[in-house]
Amino acid sequence: MPVHPTPSPPFNALAARRLREALGMAHVHVSYGLRAQYGLHVPPETVAAWERGAATPEARELSALAGVLWCSPAELLAAATTLREHRISRGWSPEELARSIGMDASSYLRMEDSGRWRGSERQTEALASVLRLTPRALLAATGRDEQLAELLRSAVGARWQAYVRPVSRMVPLGREQVEDVLRRLHADYQSRMVATLSWGDASEDTGGAGRAFMERIVDHFWAVAEGRSHGG
Repeated sequence: MPVHPTPSPPFNALAARRLREALGMAHVHVSYGLRAQYGLHVPPETVAAWERGAATPEARELSALAGVLWCSPAELLAAATTLREHRISRGWSPEELARSIGMDASSYLRMEDSGRWRGSERQTEALASVLRLTPRALLAATGRDEQLAELLRSAVGARWQAYVRPVSRMVPLGREQVEDVLRRLHADYQSRMVATLSWGDASEDTGGAGRAFMERIVDHFWAVAEGRSHGG
């Protein structure tokens, strides 16, 4: 079996070993289950290599392994971030997912492979629903984090009001919530810059607080948005 130096999806080798041991199974039992139940000829040595992190199961092998170990595919993955990882963790094939969101399978796969989501607003909403994605996970999975970061950096450094509409079109949040978050981020950033100026320019750290804030602007955005949605 081939060894994948860059696992995709991010296989959780330790979880696989723990689940197998909890069932009292040896590697040979897993190998037999993969062959008998799913028609996959995976030798015990390969199962052991998966658990050591020396090899990674492919998508079909991962789904079959979950079946043999009586768990969901998500339990065999580290935290999913890409669209492909979220899809596999939910046990959907590309064709099934494409059909459920009203998209041609080949079109969906091109977007998944490229990491560039170009679905319509309705398809995007369906995607989030089917894969049970939070607004933050949806944006990351559809490859738009950096685009959001550019808008946010411009918003906090200038007139934030001018960026309410473009940010609202990008994130699945209400306009009022976006306005509130941008206003808070703008005030936070400006206060940091005022504090920096008050230190004088003798320190090598002048402007460091502002730069650090900008580097993590997407994290700050979601922290404020999620805090507000929970009454924070």
